[in-house]
Amino acid sequence: MSTRHPPRAAALEPIERASRDELVSLQLERLKWSLHHAYTNVAHFRAAFDAVGAKPGDLKSLSDLAKFPFMTKKDLRDNYPFNLFAVPREQVVRVHASSGTTGKPTVVGYTKNDIDTWANVVARSIRAAGAAPGDILHVAYGYGLFTGGLGAHYGAERLGCTVIPMSGGQTEKQVQLIQDFRPDIIMVTPSYMLNIIEEFERQGLDPAKSSLRVGIFGAEPWTNAMRQEIEQRANIDAVDIYGLSEVMGPGVASECVETKDGPVIWEDHFYPEIIDPVTGEVLPDGQEGELVFTSLTKEALPVIRYRTRDLTRLLPPTARSMRRIGKITGRSDDMLIIRGVNVFPTQIEELLLRIPELAPHYLIEVSKDGNLDAVSVSVELHVQAADCGADKQAEVSRSLQHLVKTYVGISVKVLVNKPESLERSAGKARRVIDKRPKH
Repeated sequence: MSTRHPPRAAALEPIERASRDELVSLQLERLKWSLHHAYTNVAHFRAAFDAVGAKPGDLKSLSDLAKFPFMTKKDLRDNYPFNLFAVPREQVVRVHASSGTTGKPTVVGYTKNDIDTWANVVARSIRAAGAAPGDILHVAYGYGLFTGGLGAHYGAERLGCTVIPMSGGQTEKQVQLIQDFRPDIIMVTPSYMLNIIEEFERQGLDPAKSSLRVGIFGAEPWTNAMRQEIEQRANIDAVDIYGLSEVMGPGVASECVETKDGPVIWEDHFYPEIIDPVTGEVLPDGQEGELVFTSLTKEALPVIRYRTRDLTRLLPPTARSMRRIGKITGRSDDMLIIRGVNVFPTQIEELLLRIPELAPHYLIEVSKDGNLDAVSVSVELHVQAADCGADKQAEVSRSLQHLVKTYVGISVKVLVNKPESLERSAGKARRVIDKRPKH
């Protein structure tokens, strides 16, 4: 797949070119260590393994991992704050945590070696996106307890980039610094990148003429249609970086700019499985299910068969020796069940981006109309379509209703709003409000 900007040459690590046999041998050695480390040092893992009759020594091959129990976000909350640490707290040099908006935050810790590993895999990810030492990299992920900002920052410094630690928000200033400092790379959520593009346009500037040549986007699911929208409006290569704080943070997997065919999992540090989200059965490569990770080198907070809730599939290697994940189609815990139909917000996003009059912003509201589910989708017009009349807006509304009915299988009410009328976020965009009574 061609790129808009030829990637700058940078030497790969030997493991990125290793044979499958070499990689599997390394994974097995590290997996044995990780299971023993978790069992020996964390009461939770010792109890969980014992409950199913599994001992670290039972692992003779990678497939034996299926004998061990899953780990979930509930386990992190139940052991809040530090009970999952596998090293003395004094050896933990940094702590990150989730926002805790749905209960106690999930807390993760890092030893000095963990921070080094994290910086290395993020540096590897940034290099895969086409960056090289000396490039200027603008970080617009939030700094603080969220892993995005500092994860990107340390990785970019490790690669040898000049880092602009802008953080999220202050969109006018984001544009000013991009104009003044002329960065080559930006790391940010895709939804906030759209806000930055809109701010360029609001100021009468052409985002396609900025210095940026690559955007590394993560922290929320996004579609290939969104990729095309960003690439066309900003004239950059848009690549996908994947991660979650429980496993490490950003940089668990990342796309290569020369192929843009799904994030490469850095399998020397993170062992992936795909399972049936209902039965827990391990599924073969290529089949869609829930992504599960086991850490191979983490010291402070090892994760064993951690259920990410992200729905995807494992794909064979292409640009690197390691397997890839397909686009995240959604999260099993974000899935809406509407009148018996499974619906993911990304399905709506993909369809609205087919309609040229609509901007890539939306909000789905689910409520009850009597005993039946009712869904409304608020969208907004592109700035270029701001002056279209009521007849055209009605046509746009009908078009999206038809697409959703045809491809998703549900009836929705579409509310077409003026440009820039929906709420913007400097981080992860809120896409769904579910007003149905909780049972």
